[in-house]
Amino acid sequence: MASNASHMLEAALEQMDDIIAGKSFCFTIKPSKSLRSLKLQSFIKQVLTVESYQERLSRLEGDKESLILQVSVLTDQVEAQWAKISDLQSSLLGHQHKLNSTEEMLQQELLHRTSLENQKLNLLGEVSYLKLKLADMEGKQGHGAERQHKAEGLLKELRILKDKVEHLEDQKLQYEKKLKATKVKESSDLCGVSTLQYTISAHIPLLTLHSTFLNAVQSNVPFLACNSHPYRLRRTQSGGLQAVDPDVSHFRRGGLRATAGPRLTRTPESYDSTRDMNVPFSQWTKEQVCGWLEDYGLGQYVNLTRQWVENGQTLLSATPQDFEKEMGMKNPLHRKKLQLALKAFTTKVIEKSADLDYIWVTRWLDDIGLPQYKDHFHEARVDGRMIQYITVNDLLTLKVTSQLHHLSIKCAIHVLHANKFNPNCLRRRPGEEKQPSPSEVVQWSNHRVMEWLRAVDLAEYAPNLRGSGVHGGLIILEPRFSAETLALLLNIPPQKTLLRRHLATAFSTLVGHQATQEKREYGNATGHMPLTTTAKVKPKKLGFTQFSHLRKRKPDESADYICPIDSGSDDGSSDLHWAVYCLVLFQLRLKVDKPEQAV
Repeated sequence: MASNASHMLEAALEQMDDIIAGKSFCFTIKPSKSLRSLKLQSFIKQVLTVESYQERLSRLEGDKESLILQVSVLTDQVEAQWAKISDLQSSLLGHQHKLNSTEEMLQQELLHRTSLENQKLNLLGEVSYLKLKLADMEGKQGHGAERQHKAEGLLKELRILKDKVEHLEDQKLQYEKKLKATKVKESSDLCGVSTLQYTISAHIPLLTLHSTFLNAVQSNVPFLACNSHPYRLRRTQSGGLQAVDPDVSHFRRGGLRATAGPRLTRTPESYDSTRDMNVPFSQWTKEQVCGWLEDYGLGQYVNLTRQWVENGQTLLSATPQDFEKEMGMKNPLHRKKLQLALKAFTTKVIEKSADLDYIWVTRWLDDIGLPQYKDHFHEARVDGRMIQYITVNDLLTLKVTSQLHHLSIKCAIHVLHANKFNPNCLRRRPGEEKQPSPSEVVQWSNHRVMEWLRAVDLAEYAPNLRGSGVHGGLIILEPRFSAETLALLLNIPPQKTLLRRHLATAFSTLVGHQATQEKREYGNATGHMPLTTTAKVKPKKLGFTQFSHLRKRKPDESADYICPIDSGSDDGSSDLHWAVYCLVLFQLRLKVDKPEQAV
């Protein structure tokens, strides 16, 4: 029995060693029939199971503590990430607010920039006008200095004449006393008295004439407008010689004479309007020709002209190449201006456009909405006669390349033709009419069209017409100018359909039902090219096959006038442009001729 128990204990200890060493737990106790051995075996099993449960429990508790530690670490990390997410959301909101404020500032800057551009255009127009005004004031100041110098000389002569008249009056009184005292020598005394009276009658009118001129100079009134002398001090830049005032009486014997004393002009032979009108231009002297060039606005060529020209016939027989070579006239428009003036002297045709000088043309450009070309026109000395005979190449020389601006100038010249080149034919301010007719709209200036836009509740787009060339003549006479063209010029966005529809309705009401229908038919015709604001005019180039026809072609046929004089008679029934123009021209001439017939 003792040996069995010891064996069982050894086997149990070996199994415990194996369990401690990590081996699988299995009982190899041999079965025994002894009850004590079974009890011992069960006891050992219970002891082993309890120890294994305690080890597992301690291991699970360690795992639990490690898991709790990991959970706490992960919780801290999650809280840190949530804090970062909230910071990012707050910074995103701040950046969104900054972006919105930046967009608002950008829009305000764009609006401010457009307003500054409009102010810049206005200031450029005012600067050009002030430049012209300054040039005129300098010219007037120079003439004022000359007049003051002449007035001082006249004052000295006037004092001398007063002394002479007083001396003659004293002599007259002495002779009258002698006449009353001595009546014996009647024949000799009568002869002396008659001689004395003739001398006094020859000098007293001179005193009256110079005293009148002195009063006129002191009161800043032209002397020649105050008496009956046919000469005038007023200068003109229009080119043609100014006609003598019909109210001024001609020289009559027995009246006042102005042949004595100093002359009223630069030289004794220059700027005598009465003599210039009676004497042909070919017989003018060198000084007369040079004075006429200076008055005509071409004073920069006077020095070379004085060296070359002998009389007026030299200019009449000269060619444009002679003008360029002898006078140094490099500007082709200056040569054309001189040629047109000489042609008017040769043909003796009186044109109303000759009364419009180049200063008036700069104001006319303001009226038709093209003030950006004033400097070029002023430098080229473009006057009314050149406007009448201006060509496409002339406009390209003047830096006018836009097709819309060409059409604007063309329609404006049509209006001048219809009004017989009346300098005040364009209307700048709204009148009393409630619904203007097309014959009245055709005379609207660019400023009057902007006033109409303000009247139809489009005031915010009205400043966009500055420098666009839009005036009443272009709206009525140009068939391709429609409400869509006006909307493009006003910069009305295409998505604003209600605003464009309102503009189209107001435009149709302005031009009338018939003109609206004709514009629509012209736009629907085959081969129609719509009018755009970016189209350019290119100069015509001659091919090699056309050089042979240049010598055969007459000068008048090669002139490509932008507004031909007799354009209304060439294919007027087939062209809508000329049809509308003839209709408006007829209405305007009726309005212009009615006051003349009444007078």
